[in-house]
Amino acid sequence: MGAGVMKKAGGGGRRRRSARGKHAAMSEINVTPFVDVMLVLLIIFMVAAPLMTVGVPLELPKTAAKSVPTEAEEPLTISLTVEGQIMVMNTEVPADGLVDRLKAIATERESDKLFLRADGAIPYEKVVQVMGALNAGGFSNIVLVTDTGGPALTGTPEPGN
Repeated sequence: MGAGVMKKAGGGGRRRRSARGKHAAMSEINVTPFVDVMLVLLIIFMVAAPLMTVGVPLELPKTAAKSVPTEAEEPLTISLTVEGQIMVMNTEVPADGLVDRLKAIATERESDKLFLRADGAIPYEKVVQVMGALNAGGFSNIVLVTDTGGPALTGTPEPGN
């Protein structure tokens, strides 16, 4: 049994032309360009998302505390580097101009929440002095940022960290 070619009945193999001529309107949606654009946007966002975090490198102290839930407004982040620099987001601010800068920022923000990131090698006294300046600048809701996986009060890391 071999495969064969069957001929259609009638017409002699010629196609009928539609009443509109050679080019009839296409009634299907071509989604290929849409999918291509969406994949490119997905790749762009996957690459750009890690770059949107505050980029001041610090050696944060480790604790057993749980993470703080995120909010709709981008959190204001103050970073204290081991060299003694005070960074508001990614901009260095002199210590004597910190309160004025914070007062200007506080008028533009809805939330008084502020994240304080301090290198673990900074003396506690310096951290508390900066916290006083943050309070004087209008921010009373200060969250200290740490890394997870540190020792609990028992001296051993908590399970799951």
